[in-house]
Amino acid sequence: MVWSRSRKQHFAAGVEDVWQVVGDPRLLPDWNTAVAKVWLDAPPEVGVTGRLVPASRAAVVLQCVAKHPLRVIECQAPRRLVLEQRYPGGALRIEWQLDESGGGCDLVQRISVSGPSTTAIALALAGSLTDGWADACARLHGLLDVSPAPDRLRVVIAGGSGMLGRALAADLVCRGQEVMILTRRRKPEVPHRQVEWDARTIGPWANAVFADPARTTVVNLAGRRVDVRPTAAAVADLRDSRVDATKALVDASNKSTTPLAYWVQGSTTAIWSDAGEAGITESTELPHGDSALPQMTGVARPWEAAAAGARSDRFVILRTSIVLQPGAPAMNRLVRLTRAGLGGRVGSGRQWFSWIHLTDWLTVARAALGMDADVVVPDGVVIAAAPNPVRNSELMATLRRVLQRPPAPPTPAAMVRAGSVLLRADPALGLTGRHCTSAVLDKAGFDFTYPVIGLALGELFS
Repeated sequence: MVWSRSRKQHFAAGVEDVWQVVGDPRLLPDWNTAVAKVWLDAPPEVGVTGRLVPASRAAVVLQCVAKHPLRVIECQAPRRLVLEQRYPGGALRIEWQLDESGGGCDLVQRISVSGPSTTAIALALAGSLTDGWADACARLHGLLDVSPAPDRLRVVIAGGSGMLGRALAADLVCRGQEVMILTRRRKPEVPHRQVEWDARTIGPWANAVFADPARTTVVNLAGRRVDVRPTAAAVADLRDSRVDATKALVDASNKSTTPLAYWVQGSTTAIWSDAGEAGITESTELPHGDSALPQMTGVARPWEAAAAGARSDRFVILRTSIVLQPGAPAMNRLVRLTRAGLGGRVGSGRQWFSWIHLTDWLTVARAALGMDADVVVPDGVVIAAAPNPVRNSELMATLRRVLQRPPAPPTPAAMVRAGSVLLRADPALGLTGRHCTSAVLDKAGFDFTYPVIGLALGELFS
């Protein structure tokens, strides 16, 4: 049995600079919080041994039964380092590879486990080494001895302490940009500058955000998680958490005589409600009347409208489909069900599933911020979705294939609705869908890294 996860991040730094950190395993605890301590008996080279102490108690118990020390099995400075830790019935391997790319370098991390004890090792330690990859890369960048670029942007991410915001923040930091996160409550584990706000009114945070508007950009992702029961009170809370925060940002931007450089307004393809068989692009008319689900269109439309008065030179509304990323609650739920043998189609299975891999979403976001010389995104609405939506039945079949699970019985719509009550979730998230693709990105020549669902899920869940 084999388990593996690969992650990749670009750094606006040379291979030698990044190797100074990655090439010294003793520094691993400084950028990956899953590790408490690493000892080596000598500088890293093939055959050198040492000890790795995990941060979690479960992993420490696993480490206590290890019969062999941590060992360097490959070292090609300043390009590649491979460590291996053997356990009874299995082995954990940690690989780092550095390659020049785009004026900087790409770091690829691959964590793999093999042997009869693969499941136990993956659950206790290997999984935690890959979780939080974005934050780990941000911490790694903070250890690099590189000077900031004089023309870097200050990117203010409202709602940046969520999973998508933290992924964007880390990606931008590693690429040499300055990042500030607006958050209702500071999180000590977030490795970025955080500024607290109430997400409703202008306060001291506005001075920090708009001190230098000409080089400042806003990415507005603020809002509560959507996977809640679709009661009137919950829908109002979803709407208000987005509208109030957006109005506060807009009001603050208009206090300055200098416009912001960019404003990227978060939104969702769910604004088109349950679209059935319609093929949706940026020019598709929004639904109205009884055809619009209030927890979708009734939240997204006022969210976008609240940003209309933002003072900025450039303005993009990014309507995002389901983002496939490690640790996302929706994907975790589907994976757990599939592994438990319940990975059949949901409802009719014919509802469309529009999606985008995290890597491609980050690329779209950078293009919307003017950071991609090859892809020029115009002002206005942009759909962030892969070019090949799939029906729910195909999604579940692909997930079963990737997770190596046999065919499974379908989940009737009535069971989804009943289960959503217990899970305090919205059944519409699984029973409705949209076929969304971007005519804007296609015209701009955007090249997706993960254009088909099999590649995307295979990369996430090897």
